Amino acid sequence: MKNIIKKQEFTLFVILIIMCVIIGFFNITFFSIENLIDLLKTNLVLTMMAMGMLLVILTGGIDVSVASIISAITVIIGNFLINVSSNLIVVVLVAAISGMLIGLVNGLLIAKLKIPPIVATLGTMNIIAGINLYITNGSWITGVPQNFIDFGNIMLFKFHLSDGRLIGLPIQIIFLLPVCIGTWYVLNKTVIGRGIYALGGNKESAERMGFNSTNVLLFIYTFEGLIIGLAAVAHTSIMRQVDPNAFNSYEMEVIAAVVLGGASTLGGYGSVLGTLIGVALFSVINNGMILMHIPTFWQNIVVGLIIVASVSFDMYQKKKVEKNKIKVDVE
Repeated sequence: MKNIIKKQEFTLFVILIIMCVIIGFFNITFFSIENLIDLLKTNLVLTMMAMGMLLVILTGGIDVSVASIISAITVIIGNFLINVSSNLIVVVLVAAISGMLIGLVNGLLIAKLKIPPIVATLGTMNIIAGINLYITNGSWITGVPQNFIDFGNIMLFKFHLSDGRLIGLPIQIIFLLPVCIGTWYVLNKTVIGRGIYALGGNKESAERMGFNSTNVLLFIYTFEGLIIGLAAVAHTSIMRQVDPNAFNSYEMEVIAAVVLGGASTLGGYGSVLGTLIGVALFSVINNGMILMHIPTFWQNIVVGLIIVASVSFDMYQKKKVEKNKIKVDVE
């Protein structure tokens, strides 16, 4: 029990509970089943993308192209659904392969050409956004086939509320659960997972231990692309149409959710559980501000403060560790 209490995830969970109690005190609607399920559905895509971003941040990198990538894939599958096929399995494969290929490009730029992650993904972000704008001209894609719309409306574990309304979990959790479980498995049960943590801790030491940094980075960005592809399918099935501008500045929300979950922006520390709690905290804060009628521009301010505070704390911790090492060496 003492070991659990000492874990950072436990502290984050306690903060989450306190936040829920405070928001619920001001607006009891927060605890309604409808609001909680709506929170899940609204933040399902964010959770999936946070899993991919977690892997990147664990290596000390950052990916600012995620919003452009998911936007591009929604456009791809939107056109595919209308002009080629509405078969769900085929659509998922198209989205997954598209995401993996784009992610692989990021991985090659970073692992092979040694371009810093922030620079490489900033470049691909603008290239993809430009192509996306050229193809769509900023216009929505409508006319998604009815069978795909029907799939997106499916509810699991349905039950009736006291007023007769039907409610249940969104079908899109069939994308969320495998992504979360798969990410946990990769990080905790595979050699490449140990390589991810090692690479984030110290690249030179990781390579001396036998980890191939190039292969690890290629895997990370390709795997992240796969997750983004699945998230694009989930998003499209929820919205039932494609808005190419829906994800403007979304990368900041993804990054904020991961760092709020305790992942170090310097690499080497973070977990799936912590990221899930971070997403929950982020969504609860945003939902609470809406329920308490706080102006929406504060949401952007909160995101910025979260990122600045997290990076500042990481730098403080790093300097503290370095000072302790110096003291030990002197003694």
